[in-house]
Amino acid sequence: MIKKIQILRSKFKKYNIDGYIVPKNDDYFTEYSKINRLKIISNFSGSAGLAIILKKKNYLFTDGRYTIQSQIESGKNFQIISFEKLVNCNLFKNLKLGIDPKLFTYQQIKKFFLKNNKVKFINKNLIDEIQKQKVDDSFPFFSLKKNIVGESINSKLDKISKYLKKKKSDYIFISAPENVAWILNIRGGDGPNSPMPNSRLIISKTKKIFLISKIKKCKKLFREKVIKSNEFIDTKEFPKKILNLKGKSFIIDSGSCSIFYEDIIKSKFKIIKGEDPAYLLKAIKNKTEINNMKKTHILDGAALTKFIYWIKNVNKKQITEVDAQNKLEKFRSMNKSFLYPSFDTIAGSGKNGAIVHYRANKKNCRIIKNKDIFLCDSGGQYKYGTTDVTRTICFSKPSQNIKDIFTKVLKGHIAVATTNLNKDNIGKKIDKRARKFLKQNNLDYAHGTGHGVGFFLNVHEGPQSISKINKVKIKEGMILSNEPGYYKKNRFGIRIENLVYVKKADKKIFFENLTLVPIEKDLINFKLLTSSEKNYLFKYHLNVYSNISKYLNLKEKKWLTTFI
Repeated sequence: MIKKIQILRSKFKKYNIDGYIVPKNDDYFTEYSKINRLKIISNFSGSAGLAIILKKKNYLFTDGRYTIQSQIESGKNFQIISFEKLVNCNLFKNLKLGIDPKLFTYQQIKKFFLKNNKVKFINKNLIDEIQKQKVDDSFPFFSLKKNIVGESINSKLDKISKYLKKKKSDYIFISAPENVAWILNIRGGDGPNSPMPNSRLIISKTKKIFLISKIKKCKKLFREKVIKSNEFIDTKEFPKKILNLKGKSFIIDSGSCSIFYEDIIKSKFKIIKGEDPAYLLKAIKNKTEINNMKKTHILDGAALTKFIYWIKNVNKKQITEVDAQNKLEKFRSMNKSFLYPSFDTIAGSGKNGAIVHYRANKKNCRIIKNKDIFLCDSGGQYKYGTTDVTRTICFSKPSQNIKDIFTKVLKGHIAVATTNLNKDNIGKKIDKRARKFLKQNNLDYAHGTGHGVGFFLNVHEGPQSISKINKVKIKEGMILSNEPGYYKKNRFGIRIENLVYVKKADKKIFFENLTLVPIEKDLINFKLLTSSEKNYLFKYHLNVYSNISKYLNLKEKKWLTTFI
């Protein structure tokens, strides 16, 4: 890593810069990418981060989820700083900082760097010059039938067209691949944990489309007549082809359209800044998507329940965190609908559980000990649906302190699950409910309480979330996670996570659980629960048993009945 930093610094004179900025994202701005330039230069493996390499100092910016992890992985060579301090950054002034314009938006630059520094666009990525990453991008795009997604392409284009006419724009540039996937009902294999089709899309107000990608990825779509050959633009040809379009204006999303593409479009067209409407449209799942997600969570719930039973009752030998996560994936793989994990499994025992986004590998993993608190956060991509669930497990009698903290986390989890969404319908308000019981003892956690979840897409999606700052209205059909927690550095981690969807019945709007996995009863101090909380827990476990018991063997069924 030090040698790579030195090589990077040696390039500063050639490009007349004082420093270079390396983001986590690739040029599609996806959270999980097969390309990770940030890790190459900093060794940081988290999903959110940004490095600034100066002539004599290095900075790594990340969020509260990675406070411990970033110190372990990058602390020797980088000063670790919260993302919050990146806004109008004044840690360094009067510098010329180099960036790859394909990896940043103008919005980011204005927000973070322009107040005290200058930015220079360098069309060659300097990290790629040091170490080029080989990525298999041969996986073809494929289409999903209407009985899977519940809405036709034409119906979705109608909605986009109405938006364009309202904004008085001729075109919109869809720069986020997950939105292209939703609009065209297609998926791909460009994400390590999500069926991402790396592509962009132009839509006119008359519903004419142009898919921008590599032709080898789209041949199957041509054969299936999802798109026609004259509706395709090769990525390399885009700068030329854009000039042939007739019209005056383009809507771009300032949060997902890179400087590179914005500059190409504005060379001919008037730019109208506006949010890509697909973000909110795809966040509201239709009945078909919800029903498919329900089926997926039954299968996933059975697999994870089998795993919990195994690790608590069957396993008699010492196993590592890696052994545990491999065993869990085996249980999931027993179902033919399972494709691959929706993110890298977090299997942290003891002190590793306190690292919010811990990744176990053979070099650093612990043997799971009987006295450990074991935190397992995992999920799967299925045909068709996406799961994400966290359970905290114990193997022996826990201390009273740990039980009390777990129970306060559980009380927050139940408070979110039982929210009256007719009254509290924005993430900011709901987040307070989750933290209430921990804060009574001056305890808290550094991450949000919940994120949006895609339908057979990204496990993290917006604009909806349950966090301290999110003001997006929670609407019927949205899917979110409910995952309060608590983390004691060098000791243990606790998190309880279910996925929920927003349901409407008799004019009432409320959360309904999708996740069907028992919650560790040996960690609960039932004396701290109210009668309504106990009743919630009973009904939840009854629902778990009713839905997944048929997939369990006799011993697993008997064990599961102890939760009711």
